[in-house]
Amino acid sequence: MSPNLNTDNGDKCYIESLRADIIDALPDFDSDKYNYDWLLLGTSGCHLCDQAEEILRNLQAVYPISYQLVDIAEFDESLMMTFATTIPVLITQNRRLNYPFSVMDLQQLI
Repeated sequence: MSPNLNTDNGDKCYIESLRADIIDALPDFDSDKYNYDWLLLGTSGCHLCDQAEEILRNLQAVYPISYQLVDIAEFDESLMMTFATTIPVLITQNRRLNYPFSVMDLQQLI
């Protein structure tokens, strides 16, 4: 298993709470309309975030995954600081995955 797969953050309650905090922080996020499996946290001008999104698009070409790109600049300061030094971060239904990650790392999550 890749060292980037945060098994210490694999606690389902932690991830559910984290996802709820993120969704609550987004004024335009309609969870009834958008049922994204994964959330990619980043910000504009972040070249690593662009690379992470390219990896997700490559995976999406083969697997039917859905993800939402989320700009942490839309969060309140406390939540933004949770991710400010670790973006890009991928939040799945049951994992938090910090960059760098590869298509192979993401395939393990499917």
